[in-house]
Amino acid sequence: MSDDIDIDTDDLERRMKGAMDALRHEFASLRTGRASASMIDPITVDAYGSPTPINQVGTVNVPEPRMVTINVWDKALVGKVEKAIRESGLGINPQLNGTIIMLPIPELNEERRKELTKVAAGYAEHARVAVRNVRRDGMDQIKKAKGKGMSEDDQKFWESSVQDLTDKAIAEVDKALEAKQAEIMQV
Repeated sequence: MSDDIDIDTDDLERRMKGAMDALRHEFASLRTGRASASMIDPITVDAYGSPTPINQVGTVNVPEPRMVTINVWDKALVGKVEKAIRESGLGINPQLNGTIIMLPIPELNEERRKELTKVAAGYAEHARVAVRNVRRDGMDQIKKAKGKGMSEDDQKFWESSVQDLTDKAIAEVDKALEAKQAEIMQV
């Protein structure tokens, strides 16, 4: 292999891992019938003129397996936080107790479980697309390097390296999806 032409596979691998990390974060926000503080992470509330994550306007706790509580620090924001949760699509009905908002997590019915597995599959597909975009960037780097004099053997080597990284990342996405779907369908 030529010393002056090199493809940064570490950067490609880091970007593919970033797609996987984003997928894990999205999976954590999916409600599976058990309470989790991360399930409200994607919800923002209009606080002081800008969209703010709920965990920055109050303390989020999980006191029991089927209950999330949010202790809102500013009384003026309690109504806004409650409204944001109602409109979030989580399917949770918040209950007020002063500045504390309680979110009882109901048992999931079979239909809702199937919907959630489809949502999880959608998240996984977004992650696969992100991984493929990184792969395309890597292949573009290889084409540019070939134009600068990379040998055909080196080109094949780098293409197979990038493809191996892609295959591993896609397999990891599929494995995470399978585990999440099994968790959602577990009664």
